Amino acid sequence: MRKQTFIQGTLILLFAGIINRMLGFIPRIALPRIIGAEGVGLYQLGYPFFIVLVTVITGGLPLAIAKMVAEAEGENRPEESRKILHTGLAISLTLGIFFTIVALLSASWVSSVILTDQRVYYTFVSMTPMIAIVAVSSIYRGYFQGRQNMLPSAFSSVLESFIRIFFMLWFSWLLLPKGIAFAAAGAMLGVTVGEIGGMLALLLQYYYIVKKDKNEAPPPAGTAVSGSSAESGDEPQRQPGSVLKRLIGISVPVTAGRLIGSFSYLLESIITVRSLALAGIAAAAATAQYGSLQGMVIPLLLLPGVLSSSLAVSLVPSLSEAAARNDLPTIHKRMHQALRLAMVTGAPFAAVMYVLAVPLCTLMYGNAADTAPMLRMMAPFALFLYVQAPLQAALQAMDRPGKALINTLIGAVVKILLILLLASRPEYGIQGAIIAIIVNSLLVTILHGYSVIRLTAMSLRWSDPVKIIAATIIMAAGMSYVYTSVHVSSSQWIQFLEAAACGMGVYFSICLLSGLISRRDLERVPFFKRWRS
Repeated sequence: MRKQTFIQGTLILLFAGIINRMLGFIPRIALPRIIGAEGVGLYQLGYPFFIVLVTVITGGLPLAIAKMVAEAEGENRPEESRKILHTGLAISLTLGIFFTIVALLSASWVSSVILTDQRVYYTFVSMTPMIAIVAVSSIYRGYFQGRQNMLPSAFSSVLESFIRIFFMLWFSWLLLPKGIAFAAAGAMLGVTVGEIGGMLALLLQYYYIVKKDKNEAPPPAGTAVSGSSAESGDEPQRQPGSVLKRLIGISVPVTAGRLIGSFSYLLESIITVRSLALAGIAAAAATAQYGSLQGMVIPLLLLPGVLSSSLAVSLVPSLSEAAARNDLPTIHKRMHQALRLAMVTGAPFAAVMYVLAVPLCTLMYGNAADTAPMLRMMAPFALFLYVQAPLQAALQAMDRPGKALINTLIGAVVKILLILLLASRPEYGIQGAIIAIIVNSLLVTILHGYSVIRLTAMSLRWSDPVKIIAATIIMAAGMSYVYTSVHVSSSQWIQFLEAAACGMGVYFSICLLSGLISRRDLERVPFFKRWRS
């Protein structure tokens, strides 16, 4: 089986991630037009439970399998790789089937008591088959990553996205005549079909690779292997019991860390709707408001984050290498570059979402009355979300994942408390939840930044943020003027695009003139590099 280098594998996964992120906006645009904000709310309310269950089942297992398979393949022990895979599958399938049964038996109670909306029941039941499917898929992805072949994971994830989008829109439209609850359940059924397609793609690629491996002539037994690890007392580590023990030992701490984020998301969904009910908002209206926030506004804010996420992935190996040499100047240089690029690339999108919130939400979701005020309120603080990714990557690269975990836990606790205090008051309502999310992003980013500064003794360069803020303000003013005063066409799409294009042109011109973007930065972009050569 062909392996990729680290850079090749990273680029493959990043390319697939960008495609999936872009494809993900198709249902986010189309689904509200089919089932409305209330239907999206019912769909979103069931999802956090699914994420928690999948985190419990898989958690750190894919990471543990990738690590152990990589070690076994590096020592030319393919049989142990398959033993690791089979042990991981046994664990995930057992847990998957168990939690599927638990979820089905408790669906009615969870829907009516915890989520306070009995209509979520159908969505909840529709998602239960995914639990075991995702568990199996994650194990195979970890296996392929351990063998340093990222193509199967990338291909299956993109295929899953295409299948999911088609079926979730089709099923929701097909079931809409039966009511919003059934339409939301149809959307979740479409997600399940997509997961089945992704799992089948992984299985087919696995069996193709296994068949190909069998056709390759292995080294004769007893030649160049005698006296090696196969006979050197390594055998106890390759027993099923020891494989199971090591898998659990690696995966449990990682699972614990990821559960914090999953439970935070789950509690946020439950407490937000309950708090809105305490504020006197009807259950249907509260569900619709939560659906608008989590299903429409938050994805828009996170879309530019794919750039900073890619930057964070590239930052980890670079900082790890520098940290191993105790090379603080290189660490400082890389961190300054990463933070500057994250801010430079994120700021113009924040400006577009603030100034053009109404046309953007109208064009994407067909209704700006509920979503545009939320987006405008959150857009100025989106930059903190984009900066978080490289800061967290720095803590992980320098062996401080525990510090990142503590910072995230503090932010999650503060967010939940603020939702309880603010969203339950009639004068705040859903804006209270938005304030809580904003405070969470500010607090976690500041804590990450403080941890990185203490760890690396890095000094901040205040000139870059000042330049970026100035360029963003000028860009925002230019966009506002173009959109309100200059009308080349009566089409709202054309007005939006021309305002955004003029604003982006002004912003990047200022960045080039002020030195925020240098010639070397442009040369790192493949398109500019090819064009220049």
